[in-house]
Amino acid sequence: MMKDARQAIDTALSAGDIARAAGLAQSALAQGQRNAMLLNLAAWQHEERQDFAGAHALLREAQAFAPDDPLIRIAIGSVLRKEERFGEAVAVLDRAIASAPGNAAAWLERAYALDFDGLLIAAVESYRRAADLDPTLAPPLAGLASVSARQGEVETARGFAMRALAIDPDNVTALCALGRCDIEEEAYSQALTSLRAVTGRTSTPPADRVIALGLAGDALDRLGKTDDAFESYAAAKAIFAQQYASRASVSSDRQFVEGIRAAFDRIDPAAWTVSPEATSTGEASGHVFLLGYPRSGTTLVENILASAPEVEALEERPTLRAANLAFLSDADGFTRLAGLDPAAADPFRTTYWERVKASGCDVRGKVFVDMDPLKSTKLPVIAKLFPDARILLMRRDPRDVVWSCFHTNFVYSPAALEFTTLETGAQHYDAVMRLTERCLALLPLAVHVVNYRSLVTDFDATTKALCEFAGVPWSPVLRDFGKTARRRGVTTASRPQVRRGLYDGSEQWRRYAARLELVLPILRPWIEKFGFPD
Repeated sequence: MMKDARQAIDTALSAGDIARAAGLAQSALAQGQRNAMLLNLAAWQHEERQDFAGAHALLREAQAFAPDDPLIRIAIGSVLRKEERFGEAVAVLDRAIASAPGNAAAWLERAYALDFDGLLIAAVESYRRAADLDPTLAPPLAGLASVSARQGEVETARGFAMRALAIDPDNVTALCALGRCDIEEEAYSQALTSLRAVTGRTSTPPADRVIALGLAGDALDRLGKTDDAFESYAAAKAIFAQQYASRASVSSDRQFVEGIRAAFDRIDPAAWTVSPEATSTGEASGHVFLLGYPRSGTTLVENILASAPEVEALEERPTLRAANLAFLSDADGFTRLAGLDPAAADPFRTTYWERVKASGCDVRGKVFVDMDPLKSTKLPVIAKLFPDARILLMRRDPRDVVWSCFHTNFVYSPAALEFTTLETGAQHYDAVMRLTERCLALLPLAVHVVNYRSLVTDFDATTKALCEFAGVPWSPVLRDFGKTARRRGVTTASRPQVRRGLYDGSEQWRRYAARLELVLPILRPWIEKFGFPD
């Protein structure tokens, strides 16, 4: 590298001006210079523009110059995490840590990957290692504050947040953690002070603005300021939609669901009455899929069942990914699925159980509960691969479901993009219900419907019925599901509700009834079909 260019880059880095250093590196690369540092800095610039593929390519080239450089591995791990390839990110970061175990940045990036993947217990350990290695860093402490706040550990969260803010008074993760703690303790006005310190800055990253605006909406909602709350939620969703616009495919998730239904209807119904033999249980004594729709109560029922010692439960993991790619990703997939024979089905069953095991579940001798509300769109796959599985299907008032999906912050997924407006949320709900009802009419599956309102108003009778269906012995220990949720570390959007124990969250939509009028024609058939009163 030319001496003057290297000196200018070093000066920029010493001043903390990474953007200038990256720009200088990009210019040097354009002039034909090549080394690991230049490529790493240029990759940072691509990463800032959300061009993760471009960043990844540059970092792999940098790694060819310096195969064992932990900084390059950390950068690759960061890009993989932002691409939501969390397992790959952790694997790369583990190699960085193996070569540089005292590198706090590697432990911090590993914590981020685990946190985003919902593995909170492991994330906490990595945050702690980073904080111990470099006590001058605010982000590990803020990460610990965030996890503790999400788990309802208010005192612990406040302690970590204040330590992070003592180092960096503007740390948005710590400020959001304080806001979450204030909401937990019903100090709503105080929460708004912390959260507005985040939303009021133009420099706040979009992802942090989404979180802060969503929490501010919650605080305003609790204060009865529903118009202001709605505007805050809507602002959060608009930023979320813009943030992930580049990832949106040509077709929406709703269109994907509608495509599955159309393909399902093209198959002779008689084909679904025949299932491949020799179903695998992965050494489990029973197999249950807990389905429905996001915010319908699936996390609640999962933790109720997980309270039983006879149950092993798994929360929203892509256990059917291999089968979905094989049968739901092209026009001929459904034809192959409908005619599936035992020899062709077994590899997909094996892969399923391998994924379950890799998620940390030991299903031996247990009733295994696979909870994932939108696996309801995969019922044809479930029917062919696991015809003996039991299906628990949650039902909640469609108005509550769609409203809750709109005001809740979700991690990115194609479905989450559908929840950015009430109209697209209602249309997606309608598409999923149409597919689900069609599948239930034709597939030879054992199904038990659990009504959310019945569950929260007559807990014992409702849980006894669902336990009998699922093959799980009922006992009073199931009433302690809140304790179970705290022990397991719930990662879905329902964690605050499930942690607090049983309460009736029905009819929250009524305070926003005027906002929902536009989508009532879409939801009305399901409101009536499922028997929810006006």
